[in-house]
Amino acid sequence: MGSPLRGFVRLLLYIGWTVVLIPVQALAVTFGWRLRETLPVFYHRSCCRIFGIEVEVRGVRAPGRPALFVCNHTSYLDIMVLASLIPCSFVAKSEVANWPLFGLLAKLQRTVFVVRERRQAAVQRDEIGERLAAREALVLFPEGTSNDGNRVLPFKSALFAVANETIGGVPLTVQPVSVSYVALDGMPLGRFLRPFYAWYGDMEMATHIWRVATLGVLTVVVEFHPPAPHEAFLSRKTLADYCFRRVSTGVARALSGRAPVSEPPEGAVVEAG
Repeated sequence: MGSPLRGFVRLLLYIGWTVVLIPVQALAVTFGWRLRETLPVFYHRSCCRIFGIEVEVRGVRAPGRPALFVCNHTSYLDIMVLASLIPCSFVAKSEVANWPLFGLLAKLQRTVFVVRERRQAAVQRDEIGERLAAREALVLFPEGTSNDGNRVLPFKSALFAVANETIGGVPLTVQPVSVSYVALDGMPLGRFLRPFYAWYGDMEMATHIWRVATLGVLTVVVEFHPPAPHEAFLSRKTLADYCFRRVSTGVARALSGRAPVSEPPEGAVVEAG
């Protein structure tokens, strides 16, 4: 199904391009240049072109900062796709910091690494809060893990502990974003082919990356949903429920091939648990 020659060329271009830009981004991060935010967007857009990823954007990204973008998680490709659209950093599990190459890239994008231990929760909440107080944009994957891309797993409300309505006296924008892998070479992926791109469970990363590199043109739909309204900040569960409904609806709509619709902000208050 895939082309080994295509895979070889793509990986060669990707590695070469990455090696060229790593020292530039390292300097930008070290000296606090604005380039540290804009270069990753340029880099990831280039990587999308290298890997034949076409991104269809629906909705409008909220311009305000600080901002927390709340997304479903299917694959490491989510990082490339989202970072090609949003000048941002990610919130990721601590294990990512030790991954070959990708750990370095995550650090250069100023990723916030979180440890899955209750005793570390307060420290990590403070670190995320400080980044938001500095009017930065962060991307959160509240499912806590990746999945097969055919559905959205429940959002863990504990991960919304930092999402107060204001951060340092400045309004916080919390915007749900759905990411859906919908077509390969213009043909719908379907439930059984979507795991070609989804990376989850005990899948071996190197083998998965090679397979992705050999395949054709992938279409990914990214939908920016209305930011959370005032009522959604009543509790962590209320906010998590609001984001989950928006994201899961967007994924279901994209996978079914339905056209995007206008989504007015919700007026109803979600029942807090």
